Amino acid sequence: MNAETAFDRPNRPGPLRGLRVLEIASIGPGPFCGMLLADLGADVIRIDRPGIDPGRPSPEQDTVNRGRRSIVVDLKQRDGIALALRMVGHAEALIEGFRPGVLERLGLGPDECFAVNPALVFGRVTGWGQSGPLAHSAGHDIDYIAVTGALHAMGSDSEAPPPPLNLVGDNAGGGMLLALGVLAAVMQSRTTGRGQVVDAAIVDGASLLMTLFYGRLASGWWQDTRGANLIDGAAPYYGTYPCADGRFLAVGAIEPKFRRELLDKLGFSLGDPIHGDLDDPAHWRRARAGIADVIATKSRAEWVRLLDGDACAAPVLSLAEAPHHPHLLARSTFLDLDGNLTPAPAPRFSADPAGPPAPAPVPGADSVAILTAMGLGRPAVESLLGAGTVHTPERRFVSDTTVE
Repeated sequence: MNAETAFDRPNRPGPLRGLRVLEIASIGPGPFCGMLLADLGADVIRIDRPGIDPGRPSPEQDTVNRGRRSIVVDLKQRDGIALALRMVGHAEALIEGFRPGVLERLGLGPDECFAVNPALVFGRVTGWGQSGPLAHSAGHDIDYIAVTGALHAMGSDSEAPPPPLNLVGDNAGGGMLLALGVLAAVMQSRTTGRGQVVDAAIVDGASLLMTLFYGRLASGWWQDTRGANLIDGAAPYYGTYPCADGRFLAVGAIEPKFRRELLDKLGFSLGDPIHGDLDDPAHWRRARAGIADVIATKSRAEWVRLLDGDACAAPVLSLAEAPHHPHLLARSTFLDLDGNLTPAPAPRFSADPAGPPAPAPVPGADSVAILTAMGLGRPAVESLLGAGTVHTPERRFVSDTTVE
C-alpha cells in the first residue's frame, strides 16, 4: 500500500504547498488549525469519525472545515487504526485535539506514530495541556481564559466579564499557536529527520497573548481592575458609543493629535474642559458621558461621514454587514464559498499567494479516492466499506459510541 500518493496534490497554491498533514477530526482549535494550514497550501487529509453529532452542524456545513479532503475511518476498529498508521507513515504532521490519553488508548498515540514515522510532528491542542493537575479535566474556551487573567481584564467594572466568543482561547491561544508550533517543528524535522510532540495548551497560548498586559502590570502602567485602563474601555477616547439609531460607533483616538481631531469633529471647541479631561483618568467618566451625549444625537451612518479622516472612529458592523464594508470589499477580505460568505485566507503572500479554498467536504466524500490513491484495489475497498471500517456519504454507518 502506497499511502504517500494519497497526499500527492502538487498543484495546490500557497507557500505551504507540499506540506502533508493528517488531521484527526475534533472540535474547537483543531479544525481552526487545519483550516489555517490548508488555506496556505498544505495538503490536509481529515480523518472524520463515523456518524454526526445531532447537536452540531455537520462538518460540511461549517466553513472552518474548508480546504481539506475527508475520509471517514472508524478508529475503534483495529483495521481502522492500521489504515490511519499507514497514512501517518507518509505525513509530515498530525494534528489532534482530544483530551490527553485518548489517542494512546486507541493505539494511535505518539509512540505508535513515531514507530512508523520517526520524523513526524505530532501536534496536540488541548485546553489545559498534556500535563498539570487539570490536564484530564473537562473544560471549554471560557474556562481556559478565565484562569489566565485574560477574561478578568475584559469588560466594564460594573458588569461581569463578557465571554469574548472563543477568539482568545480556541482560535488564537489554541489553533493559531498549534499552527505556529507545527510549522516550527516541521522546519526542524526537515533538517534533522527527528519528529516531536507539540503540546499546544490554550492556557499557555492565552497567557502568551497577555504578555503586554502582564508587562504593564509589573511596571505599574496597568491596574489589575477591569475597566480602569487605557484600552479596556475606561478611557473616553477608546471604546464604543451608542448612536441615535441604536447602532454603535467605535472610537480609538489614543494619540493627542487624533483626540483633537475627534473632539473637533464632534463639535467640542478648544476651550472646552473636555480636552483636559481626556488626559486625567480622574475625569474620564465625565468626559465619556460628554462624548456619549454628543454621539447619541446622530445615527451611525451620519457619524461615519462626519468622522472621515484621522479621528480613529469606525462603525461597529454586524456579521451580516461586515463583508459589504467598502474597504473589505476592495481587499476581497471575504469570499463566496459555495454560497456562503466567509473570510478569505490570510495573510497574503506576494510571491506565492494562496488560492480560494475548496468548500468543506461532506465527511467521507474522498474516502474511496484516498484509498484508491493508496493502492487499494476494488475488493479491498469494498471489504473496508462492508466492515464499516471506512465510510462514504452513501455508505455511512452511525457509531454507537463517541471518542472521548
